[in-house]
Amino acid sequence: MMRTLIIYLSLLSIVFTSCQDVIDLNLDSTTPVIVIQGNIYNTSGPYTIKISQTVDFDASNVYPAVSGATVIISDNHGTVDTLAEQDSGTYVTSKITGIEGYTYSLTVVINGETYSATSTMPNVVPIDSIYTEDAVIGTGKQVTVKFSDPADITNYYKFILFNNGTMDTDYSVMNDELVSGETFEYSFILSKDDGYNSGDLITIWLESIDKGVYDYFRTEGNSGSQSTSPANPISNISNGALGYFNACSYSSASINIP
Repeated sequence: MMRTLIIYLSLLSIVFTSCQDVIDLNLDSTTPVIVIQGNIYNTSGPYTIKISQTVDFDASNVYPAVSGATVIISDNHGTVDTLAEQDSGTYVTSKITGIEGYTYSLTVVINGETYSATSTMPNVVPIDSIYTEDAVIGTGKQVTVKFSDPADITNYYKFILFNNGTMDTDYSVMNDELVSGETFEYSFILSKDDGYNSGDLITIWLESIDKGVYDYFRTEGNSGSQSTSPANPISNISNGALGYFNACSYSSASINIP
């Protein structure tokens, strides 16, 4: 019988990293750097790629959008999709479909410079159940999802929390290298001080991601981690660009806070 592993964000920081979805820059010069961010999911599109660039150290922390780029996404089954710029710096697909097991390639051309990335969409891992209970640390509640990790392969996960449909800035990533094939219970603490109240609808996404995407989010910040992050996250995009290109499958579950 598989033993059940209860994983708490505040207790087992060696397995996963909790951080905020904000790119932390520590550049040696003020030369602008391209930032590319995009996701393809195992649900129908369209999907978006957002492109911006960094600013000088003394400027406001708002990255200006990059317009006029050529953005192409293709898969390893012959589909090629040239994205249309919907808003300044936001490029939208029209053909590509997210399918588990497919590998997707991103090509971005800006002022003669080419940036590229690939990402393979893992198979979805379903959430078996979700429940709430009193928090084991402090006051308030915690919400827990239970799922079974597939054995014999290395899996990489990202956990995302939504409150009444709004994505929380906190997330966590983990891998199963030490505990492959086990049953997991993963919990988020819900504090009233953080804006969680009785009756709120809580949704958890369990994203299955590939190693390149995992490495990006693992190194994006080091809050709660015993390892030191580099000055900039490990991007899976070439030519010195920051950001990530993520083809992921996800399952989700929702529950109201009592």
